[in-house]
Amino acid sequence: MTGYIARRLLQAAGVLWAAFTVSFLILFLLPSDPVSIMLDAASGNGYVDPAKAAELRASYGFDQGPLEQYLRMLGRALTGDLGTSISSGAKVTTLIAQSFPETLKLAALALALSLVLGAGIATASVWTRSGRLRQLLLSLPPVGVAVPTFWIGLILLQLFSFRFFLFPAVGNEGFASLVLPAVTLAIPLSAVVAQVLAESMQTAWRTQYVETALAKGASRGRVITRHVGRNAAIPALTILGVLVGNLLAGSVVVETVFSRAGFGRLIQTSVQAQDIPVVQGLVVVAALVFVLVNLAVDLAYPVLDPRITRTARTTT
Repeated sequence: MTGYIARRLLQAAGVLWAAFTVSFLILFLLPSDPVSIMLDAASGNGYVDPAKAAELRASYGFDQGPLEQYLRMLGRALTGDLGTSISSGAKVTTLIAQSFPETLKLAALALALSLVLGAGIATASVWTRSGRLRQLLLSLPPVGVAVPTFWIGLILLQLFSFRFFLFPAVGNEGFASLVLPAVTLAIPLSAVVAQVLAESMQTAWRTQYVETALAKGASRGRVITRHVGRNAAIPALTILGVLVGNLLAGSVVVETVFSRAGFGRLIQTSVQAQDIPVVQGLVVVAALVFVLVNLAVDLAYPVLDPRITRTARTTT
């Protein structure tokens, strides 16, 4: 188990380094100049003093070569310093710390709703004896995946904010402001969960141990919860990392539609301003979240199926 954890930690470190390096290369190759963009905005697209622009480039290290910039930024990132925002002058870590909690609350609620809804659809499709109902339930996930997230958000706003006045349309005030954004994020995610879990449960339902349990008189509910569910959970657990990635990506759209201040909104404004330190810091933090979730998933595998660690020892 120690070797298994060590390999996963090394892989996690490699993913973080790759995310930092690739994001640096992409941002460095952008044809525009973030300092010029900031000065143009500050001057109202008027005259920009070249000496002032050169001074700012030097203060941010943009006058150095690509290798020097990369090593300087990597060294600072290793100490937890992600730099200073070009547009606001605030520390990148401060901006992320201010915006991340709101997105974390939104993502946690959306993930919980997606797991409950997706697992409910998948379980009902296996539980029911009606072929028509099963086909109806299995047809719902493809629809949920195909519908654009922003369209779901706009429909929910129209119905529950502007027509029935049940939830606020914008803002970060209280739990009520989380409901519509969380549901908007949860619908496509629950469709993915339902697709994967339903397929796994349908496969597990046709195995011999299920037939044996039913032959011994076990109820369908007991077989699903005690036998089918546990074996079907491993493929569904695999996509948890993908779901977290979709949550971070979807938060950009959802927080824009609902005018919420959060991680996704910070990504949008930073990309528009080409605020390189903030964009790179956001990429690194998003990669860190993704790595931690996948590491937790990897460590959960042996708990659900101890054969995984035995297989790993055998192959090594």
